[in-house]
Amino acid sequence: MDPASAEPLIRVVAFVAVFAALALAEALAPRRRQAYRRGERWPHNIGLLLVDVAVLRIAAPGAAIAVAAAGEARGWGLLNMVEAPGWLAVIAAVVLLDLAIYFQHVTFHAVPTLWRLHRVHHTDLDFDLTTGARFHPVEILISTAVKCAAVAAIGAPVLGVLAFELLLNATAMFNHANLRLPARLDAALRALVVTPDMHRVHHSALYNETNSNFGFNLPWWDRLFGTYRAQPSAGHEAMTIGVDAFRSAHELRLPRLLLQPLRDTPGGYAINRRPEPASTRRGTA
Repeated sequence: MDPASAEPLIRVVAFVAVFAALALAEALAPRRRQAYRRGERWPHNIGLLLVDVAVLRIAAPGAAIAVAAAGEARGWGLLNMVEAPGWLAVIAAVVLLDLAIYFQHVTFHAVPTLWRLHRVHHTDLDFDLTTGARFHPVEILISTAVKCAAVAAIGAPVLGVLAFELLLNATAMFNHANLRLPARLDAALRALVVTPDMHRVHHSALYNETNSNFGFNLPWWDRLFGTYRAQPSAGHEAMTIGVDAFRSAHELRLPRLLLQPLRDTPGGYAINRRPEPASTRRGTA
């Protein structure tokens, strides 16, 4: 069975395995006390994931893998223009695709229309592994188009794209996990991967903290481009998760999530907001 035809099964098996392991880890070593029960959030976050999967399977099944296969056959992209061992091409593809996703993430915070879509991810009022699957289906379609363009430009091999997809899915759940890691382990892991404590800062209700730590897989881009923030000002246990305009429990429901991009965000969008004054940050903490 070739990677392209096996992709759906591989992704489902990997998702279920990582989800189960992280759900157990969250239960055994939670980082924060959750404001809402799992039953109030998980059905809607997972329901949104199922909508995303259905939309992708209808509109663009296996699109990135298909583009990679076409690129290999026709010599598209950077990596198809240079002589490199297969293993090196896979690693280079994963790193370059991760860089592309970093810039895509920044753009979704900077462009008002895109922020309305991406805001659905940020309006979760708690932060756990299901937050990592909470994206509006229109954002998923745009992200898929961006990813396909990046795959073609990079000349990413099929195995590189499959490896990136599996890594992205796993790390999206891991870095959104409500998981307590020992401080030394967290510090060591931040050299290689985005940790839950690192990414949680990005989900702060304070916009100057939201506009940091955009990385999903690799932590290097935030440090390189000056968007890294080590800790939230209020501390992880006391920080407020979410978006200040969407604080009520009924905003957690699936129909509200699907329709949310049609609603305004009072005060502008994430990168358009001025940093809160120090007095406001102290008051929030």
